[in-house]
Amino acid sequence: MQIEIKVPSVGESITEAILAQWYKQNGDSVQKDEALFVIETDKVTLEVVAEASGILTRKAAEGDTVAIGAVVGFIDAAKAGAAPAPPEKAAPAPPPAEPEPTPLPAPAAAPQAPAAPEPSPAATPPADAILSPAVRRLVAARQLDPAAIPATGPGGRLTKGDVLLYLETHPPQPGAVPPAPAAPETAAVEGVVRKPMSPIRRRIAQRLLAARQNTAMLTTFNEIDMSRAMAIRSRYKADFKDRHGVNLGFMSFFIKASVDALQLFPAINAFIEGQDILYNTDANIAVAIGSEKGLVVPVIRRAQTMSFAGLEKAIVDYVAKIKDNRLALTDLEGGTFTISNGGVYGSLLSTPILNMPQSGILGMHKIEKRPVVVNDEIVIRPMMYVALSYDHRIVDGREAVTFLKRIKECVEDPERMMMEI
Repeated sequence: MQIEIKVPSVGESITEAILAQWYKQNGDSVQKDEALFVIETDKVTLEVVAEASGILTRKAAEGDTVAIGAVVGFIDAAKAGAAPAPPEKAAPAPPPAEPEPTPLPAPAAAPQAPAAPEPSPAATPPADAILSPAVRRLVAARQLDPAAIPATGPGGRLTKGDVLLYLETHPPQPGAVPPAPAAPETAAVEGVVRKPMSPIRRRIAQRLLAARQNTAMLTTFNEIDMSRAMAIRSRYKADFKDRHGVNLGFMSFFIKASVDALQLFPAINAFIEGQDILYNTDANIAVAIGSEKGLVVPVIRRAQTMSFAGLEKAIVDYVAKIKDNRLALTDLEGGTFTISNGGVYGSLLSTPILNMPQSGILGMHKIEKRPVVVNDEIVIRPMMYVALSYDHRIVDGREAVTFLKRIKECVEDPERMMMEI
């Protein structure tokens, strides 16, 4: 019985996707619920699993644009148990041929000949089956053994990040340098390497350009003394982890502070629709998270009702979903205010761009010790620059500046937020 493999629906507004990668080859045996391929849309990346066990037949190639609901392959469930039969029939044929050549060389060569070929075919197919095209190219260019690289991808698959991390921690031997020049020589001949933009990257470009063209965006800045927040985090970090099973990070402090400030300044939690302003009653905080595919902004809904632990757990869950390609379209919809942390990449100061149709976005940056004046004395404190970009059509400068000042007050005095919970 043949079972159709169809491209699943990922949202009403999505009509097509790109088949980014197959995890299995034609004729491979697959198990029920095993990941078969990855699709990319302009918003999410999603793994599609097998609905039954059997033998795979692929009808679409990697890189093809496929419609939602299109059939990209079949699973022959009837052959699920018959897969081992062909190898047994093929095995009797080689033995008659092998005994004739073996007497001609030395007898000792007979045991060595079968032993040498067996490991290589056994090691090669699994590597080809689990490596993506990008990883295969990188491994081949650097002449690496995939089995020697720790894999952290979903289902134990090797990712490009795993290979890059391995290269950083295992510098190439002097004898392994020659393959590297091959890439620059090829690039030098071409001059330019052309690659199509992924659907997610195209969507990011469109939204950022639309934000610049369709909003009156302005940015205000402030700085926050992180001493108290860092002290509280250090003091309760171990107990927090033991009790809730997640680490206490600074993001939950800023989400709590933003929720507090949004309640005082509802215009920053609103958006424009035609000639009207729509005020959101819930604080649905979108948190920007970097991934290999680009920036993804999942939404923590009704953040005003959540504790520090609840916020941290929501962030951890989203990071796991992104890593495993399980992020759904509904996870990205409905945000009313965005927080982006460029500090994790070392950014000291930046101007975040609005995530339309939202009217405000908070940019966090790295914590750096700087001399500041406290009680007329110069002291060294861990400081963070923060930036608030806002739509000046709906938010006045006074509101924006006071909003950011309120966030500063809450983070510099975290007990204030805890008392108000």
